[in-house]
Amino acid sequence: MAHTPDTSSGAESSSTAVNGLKGDKRKHKSRDLSKKRSRDHGDGKNAEPSGPDAAHAMRERRSSISKPARDFRDKPEPAPKKKKRKISTADTLKEEAAAEEAAESSTRSPSPVIDFDGLSRPSVGTRARLEEDEAQRELRLTKMKGAVRTLLECIGEDPDREGLLATPERYAKAMLYFTKGYQENVRDIVNGAIFQEGHNEMVIVKDIEVFSMCEHHLVPFTGKMHIGYIPANAVIGISKLPRIAEMFARRLQIQERLTKEVANAVMEVLQPQGVAVVMESSHLCMVMRGVQKTSSTTITSCVLGCFERKEKTRNEFLSLIGVNR
Repeated sequence: MAHTPDTSSGAESSSTAVNGLKGDKRKHKSRDLSKKRSRDHGDGKNAEPSGPDAAHAMRERRSSISKPARDFRDKPEPAPKKKKRKISTADTLKEEAAAEEAAESSTRSPSPVIDFDGLSRPSVGTRARLEEDEAQRELRLTKMKGAVRTLLECIGEDPDREGLLATPERYAKAMLYFTKGYQENVRDIVNGAIFQEGHNEMVIVKDIEVFSMCEHHLVPFTGKMHIGYIPANAVIGISKLPRIAEMFARRLQIQERLTKEVANAVMEVLQPQGVAVVMESSHLCMVMRGVQKTSSTTITSCVLGCFERKEKTRNEFLSLIGVNR
């Protein structure tokens, strides 16, 4: 008989070898996983708690099926609570008083420069001067005459000589005229001369002669003012622009403030697209005293609205008045 090989033992050994390989793979896989865990937890910061702490951690650990566990460092910080501002009784009273004052002064302009209640940028004693009667006016003039006489005496002159006898009165009246702008206001000057013409092109009144008093030395500065604006449909009577300039010039002034006040006044009463004011003047406080520069000229400007925003518009205005030459 022929010898038949034992195929069953070969199959068993083959099966054993396959199972051994699978077992080795499982061992290697478990060993790799254990190494990975040891690397992840080797620093000890995320180590599993033991003892009573382990039971507490297990109770607080969320189910991995319903909600995945998250590191506490990933939790967003709670938004800070806004502190409610405590409004005191004094603040409430102040707000109520301000509201009442705003309601009462319905004729008052929101601009700090223009005031429609009879005064435009008033000084401390302007109201008293505006409302004084004839007797008070005479008393004011007498006080000023006495002050001028004292000045004449202090500079070494004889106020009783023929040429100076009437000088105190003349100077007092002249000073009252030089500063008559304190008693005027923009509403009375404009007098409703604003017309809806649908015009939106540049309007310029140039070479307006201006005479004012330097508040630092009480000597004059004189020059010319150029006023331009671009209407938003409404135009103003052209004679009103020189009158507004005159009102602010007839005060104790500095040129920078005078330029700005005229621009703000036109912007306030007309509400145009823009206003530009340029002033050129000579200051006698620089000519007669101090540096004594007789040929120097001071130029100031104030541009508002579209003149400030648009360089092309501003340059057109400067070119038309002859400054941009």
